[in-house]
Amino acid sequence: MSLESSASASTASPGPRETANHRLVLPADANHYGTLYAGALLQYGLETGYATATRAVGPTANLMLRRVISLECRQSVPVGSLVEIRGAVLAVRRGYLAVGVIGMPLHGRDLPWMDGLFGFAQVGPDGLPAELPVSVEPVAACPLWQPLIERHAKLARVRGATAAWINVEP
Repeated sequence: MSLESSASASTASPGPRETANHRLVLPADANHYGTLYAGALLQYGLETGYATATRAVGPTANLMLRRVISLECRQSVPVGSLVEIRGAVLAVRRGYLAVGVIGMPLHGRDLPWMDGLFGFAQVGPDGLPAELPVSVEPVAACPLWQPLIERHAKLARVRGATAAWINVEP
């Protein structure tokens, strides 16, 4: 059950933007301790990451998840919590977007409850990597996104088989 903010429900158009996704942690999302299960945490992050990437590219997006670059769970989240996850495009290559997601601090807390990096590749009708159909600008460095921008810079050296083509800057 996804409850998107009005900002994330608007019509897709190219350009940098933050996406916000709100989720109520239900018993079906819980582990045996009554807190958010890691698989559900991955699903929440991936939904926000995909929505962010798709909104950045616009209606011509045909994106697939290329990799989960990094995912950190920083504190347990009890059933019944309403969580907010923000997403932003952090890096852009020829046919690839790196998206950061941050679980905004829970009530009474100072630090995010989760954060992560996801890589999405634009694919053509043949299912192979293709160039992005529009120019996408990554989010500007700011205190919220800077830690993930730095983590992505460190992890960007780990590349797969199509990385030489995808990682060419536009």
